[in-house]
Amino acid sequence: MTATHDVNCTTSSVHLHLAFELGWSQWKLAFTIGHGQPPRLRTIAARDLERLLQEIAKAKRRFALPENANVLSCFEAGRDGFWLHRWLTSQGIRNVIVDSASIEVNRRKRRAKSDRLDAVKLVTMLLRYHAGEHKLWSVVRVPAPADEDRRQLHREIIAIQDERTQHVNRIKAFLASQGIALAAVTKDFPKVLPGLRCCDGSPLGADLEQRMLREFARWQLCDQQIRELEAERRKRIRCDDTPHVDKVRCLLELLGVGPTGAWLLVYELFAWRAFTNRRQVGAVVGLTPTPFDSGERRREQGISKAGNKHVRRLLIELAWYWLRWQPDSALSQWYNRRFAFHGKRARKVGIVALARKLLIAFWRYLETGEAPPGARLANWKAKVNAKATGASANPRKLAG
Repeated sequence: MTATHDVNCTTSSVHLHLAFELGWSQWKLAFTIGHGQPPRLRTIAARDLERLLQEIAKAKRRFALPENANVLSCFEAGRDGFWLHRWLTSQGIRNVIVDSASIEVNRRKRRAKSDRLDAVKLVTMLLRYHAGEHKLWSVVRVPAPADEDRRQLHREIIAIQDERTQHVNRIKAFLASQGIALAAVTKDFPKVLPGLRCCDGSPLGADLEQRMLREFARWQLCDQQIRELEAERRKRIRCDDTPHVDKVRCLLELLGVGPTGAWLLVYELFAWRAFTNRRQVGAVVGLTPTPFDSGERRREQGISKAGNKHVRRLLIELAWYWLRWQPDSALSQWYNRRFAFHGKRARKVGIVALARKLLIAFWRYLETGEAPPGARLANWKAKVNAKATGASANPRKLAG
């Protein structure tokens, strides 16, 4: 492969573009400077940073660039997280992390795909991006290391809660296979289990009973860890004096918003993301419409679901809680007028719309201090203390 150079142009404004195709065992690198140059492809061992610097230096010599030429790079968001981005930035390389779902692909039914083709595609799109096509793909916002670390607490709680639900469902499925319907799994399950009988009155098999007891032990471990993590979260809400926790307390003052919802909204979005308009707020969690309008065919495809799935799932639950505990608010009245009495499907569509409006209202509340119109306020300390003691916090009493 030979490079062509125009002796009448200078390379002072030429940048070296680099695209990564990251794998677990090896990385594919694609270098180019544009100007009709075919990409220079190299393969290195994964996470071999010294070799990476060597290949960048070789690419600069290959394209006749000075040693201090700027390097622009990109790679797809994935399992490797943000550590490579931070290392590249520390080396003076301007890097962007790309949302994989936003990369354009060939629409043919069958298309060729390999690491080589993906790397070439990425580097050509990187050229277009830095040439001004900023809507070419979606760039991932990289949190600071401290902000990323603060997200671990609530994400672990969510993961263990899902695991606990799996254990409960598995125990119920074992019993259902024997014709037994169990309403709930409680701490007294080992005492209840010996008394359960199959549909013909016979006792459960010894091996099945032992398996369910081991499944219950795993459920107990998950439940204990959840209680410990939730206690740690309550402690931070009560005692920490950081600005982020102040935002959590601010949201807790709204009736119908609990510690889980307030904590997740702040540390997933409002603690480190800066929004300039309501469209950005709705888009970051995938609550934006996706109309299909082609000639005479027009239909709504639903929300994009392209954002933060943790927040999106939470907002749907918060929207239902909002209707229950804030019936006199302007948002609840809007929902009732538009969707409440128009059938089950309309209510499901409306709750998603309400979730988007609710998220925007929370953002404005934290930015300006103005509560959503008609919303009732509560005492955040009473909410946290009620959770700590295991008592049921009555929202009407909290608002009184």
